[in-house]
Amino acid sequence: MVILERLRPDHAEALLAFERENRRYFARSVPDRGDAYFTGFAARHRALLAEQDAGACHFHVVVDEKGELVGRVNLVDVADGCAELGYRIGERAAGRGVATAAVREVSRLAVVTYRLAELTAVTTLDNAASMTVLARTGFTAVGEEIVDGRPGRRYRLRLAGQGLDG
Repeated sequence: MVILERLRPDHAEALLAFERENRRYFARSVPDRGDAYFTGFAARHRALLAEQDAGACHFHVVVDEKGELVGRVNLVDVADGCAELGYRIGERAAGRGVATAAVREVSRLAVVTYRLAELTAVTTLDNAASMTVLARTGFTAVGEEIVDGRPGRRYRLRLAGQGLDG
């Protein structure tokens, strides 16, 4: 079972620990956040909460059945009924369907809570796991692009008519 919790101030400590624990793991498939991310984490966390309060983004932590933070899934750049999806699942939870379940749940929230009509996502072509998650959750490839200097692919999910609104 996967539970999404909207990002709150009290998630800061667990989220920082999650990011530290998985830093090397994440760097295998996405650019490293850099040391400044970790040294300035408290201020960054407050800034994310302010963005969320303004409605520009919707940040979530992914919690497992034991209540442990195992990932994050976010909707950013919210505008005109659209948002971009981003997610990270920690190494200990990888390969167990957590990312697929989290993306399905955030897609449902996008419709019923945030009233969005479309999500986009981008991944590198060498991130087979992410491409699989996007395909399993109904996203379709809409174009190629460069992502942090690497070949990538853009995806889209039209939420209307996806059976996510009930």
